[in-house]
Amino acid sequence: MERRTFMRASVLAAGTAAFSGSLMRGALAAPAQIGAGPYGALLAADANGIRLPAGFTSQVVARTGQAVAGTSYVWHRAPDGGACFADGSGWIYVSNSEAAGSSGGGASMIRFNSAGTPVSASRILGGTDNNCAGGKTPWNTWLSCEEVSLGRVWETYPFGGAAVARPAMGRFKHEAAAADPVRKVVYLTEDESNGRFYRFVPTTWGNLSAGTLQVLVAGSGTSGSFSWANVPDPDGSPTATRSQVPGSKSFNGGEGCWYANDTVWITTKGDNRVWQFNLGDDTFELAYDDSLVTGGSAPLTGVDNITGSSYGDLYVAEDGGNMEINVITPDDKVAPFLRVTGQSSSELCGPAFNPAGNRLYFSSQRGTSGSSTGGITYCVTGPFRT
Repeated sequence: MERRTFMRASVLAAGTAAFSGSLMRGALAAPAQIGAGPYGALLAADANGIRLPAGFTSQVVARTGQAVAGTSYVWHRAPDGGACFADGSGWIYVSNSEAAGSSGGGASMIRFNSAGTPVSASRILGGTDNNCAGGKTPWNTWLSCEEVSLGRVWETYPFGGAAVARPAMGRFKHEAAAADPVRKVVYLTEDESNGRFYRFVPTTWGNLSAGTLQVLVAGSGTSGSFSWANVPDPDGSPTATRSQVPGSKSFNGGEGCWYANDTVWITTKGDNRVWQFNLGDDTFELAYDDSLVTGGSAPLTGVDNITGSSYGDLYVAEDGGNMEINVITPDDKVAPFLRVTGQSSSELCGPAFNPAGNRLYFSSQRGTSGSSTGGITYCVTGPFRT
């Protein structure tokens, strides 16, 4: 079953317009193939060096080392994973800093009014190391994940409050997180060439201070069934969490993680794949694999952060590749949505939609300079499908 077909059925049944993905596309469904983008071809680069489809515009929201417009807050280095939070008639965009050492890292936020104009900005996490990706929770906190050996998940509070480490969620090279309010768990990826895919089961939903860390167990293939097993020692020392459970499935460089309507997707940069886990029947398959693309060159390489729209489209940012954000449509077609030019030594990260779904935020981590001090955070506005 295609993602869009299932989405409409689910929306009608549930009486909600929340983003939805496929529960099942059918056993052994083929991964996404080259297709026409839903918004047409990319036009020439705009004044910001971004190629967009007709009807879309870009703006620079923040630059590393410079004050965010309308505020005195200086934007952080190496902007990475991000998310948006509704805030009255406006919204908040949160961004990690993948800077090394206790003097870097952390996360910042920008508050926007209903017109999309920044009204304030501030630090929400500091003194941490290489905060790469993460994920938002249903209770409006941001999980900022350290991408270092024995890294931690930090729960941060964009609306106010001191950040707190959540060691029960495991000590490993964390990447991204995605909350599943149905099963009351948080999924976690690991950025190792033999990383694992985890879920954290809190003792009490909404409280991440205690619970059980589990790892996905499955065969070595690219599709099949899976189960979860408890990780005996979430501290990961002396034995790494990824080495503690026989039969746990290895993933080559876990990156982005996105949950919607009984489906969770993860990306793996080592093999340029997007994996789809169908939680209704505990099966998995490939949603995209660049080596299985036919009829031309694979449009999506350097697979990294991932987010979704209310329509059911997946947006996947590239670390390298052509410096694009590609869209994977509900009918399993993949095409570039935007391309950043003149920044080949950077990577794109932190894609996130505002609550209305008409603005997409993302960052070029190292900008035109190729340095962590050259980061640029953008906003693209236009007629996104909703």
